[in-house]
Amino acid sequence: MNIYADENMPLVREFFADLGEVTTFDGRNVQAEALREADVLLVRSVTPVNASLLSQNNRLRFVGTATIGTEHVDRDYLASRQISFSSAPGCNAQSVLEYVLSSLWFLAERYQWSLQHKVLGIVGVGSIGQRLATAARALGIPLLLCDPLRAAQEPDFPHTDFTTLCQQADIISFHTPLEKTGPYPSYHLLDAVHLAQLKPDCAIINASRGAVIDNQALLTAQQRKRRPLVLDVWEQEPDILLPLLPYCDLATAHIAGHSVEGKARGTEMLYQRCCELLQQQPRMSLAALLPVPAMEKLQLSANFGLPDVQNLARMLYDVRRDDALFRYHITGHGFDWLRKSYPARREYSALQLSGPALPAWLDSLGFSRQ
Repeated sequence: MNIYADENMPLVREFFADLGEVTTFDGRNVQAEALREADVLLVRSVTPVNASLLSQNNRLRFVGTATIGTEHVDRDYLASRQISFSSAPGCNAQSVLEYVLSSLWFLAERYQWSLQHKVLGIVGVGSIGQRLATAARALGIPLLLCDPLRAAQEPDFPHTDFTTLCQQADIISFHTPLEKTGPYPSYHLLDAVHLAQLKPDCAIINASRGAVIDNQALLTAQQRKRRPLVLDVWEQEPDILLPLLPYCDLATAHIAGHSVEGKARGTEMLYQRCCELLQQQPRMSLAALLPVPAMEKLQLSANFGLPDVQNLARMLYDVRRDDALFRYHITGHGFDWLRKSYPARREYSALQLSGPALPAWLDSLGFSRQ
């Protein structure tokens, strides 16, 4: 079996070598000719999978994307050819949560906020947005939740419509997939009209998809009245709107979900699905393949409390590192280099905590107990 995988997919050889021969490719620039012999195709969000890409392949059985989003995959076309498909929903949810928490703590420090007195609006309450909501409640941050799809399916879901959320929130964090059609389109959801409805100092965090925000309208708004802004995703990646960079408090290269665990978990999920398709028992597991973390165990004293969690989290991840990398290298090495060369980052769960009466809310943030 010929398995073709994006070269930036971690542990792909370790997981898939027992299923067939693994060949890697440049996901941003791969052409149809290079994939003509593939039985299994494993991609990330940078590769549009459609009739054009698969035009020279007549043997493909499975396509997997190691991402939550699927807008880069023509699923109708795959179905028409009876090619099985799987994504990796939730694979990097914890990693994105930790990115957003680090951003919130940074903004709170820069602008001298008390997060407990700021209303956080979460747009898109799926696997990532729900984790953020759980963590925010544990930290005592007031919430507004906007997810019309969940509201339509769950009568008791506490939905706030997007316009109202824009008017009432002090911080808005986007975690919605990119949808250009359908009943709940999210393309340019935050446009010039909604930007004008925000509170003057409302902070914006986008770690979902770049085109959820109209970047040109955002730049115009920032030039008129600068507000706190965190962007991990951008329109037209990798050719982003560089004039927007000076108006960002934090700017990064679509790496919010790029923890070691988050990226490798996506590979594992596709491996498990492929084994199921081939009716083979999985032999490999993520736990067995992950490297030993630099910090394995930490003991907390009985004096550890909520004000200390920011320092604990920063031991594992501080978003300021990634902002500095972005600003220094974006015009030289470029967007894709930043993603490909991203330094290792471990999730909170890599650190085993021990101590007397560990606070229960640590579990809500994703930390592990020894």
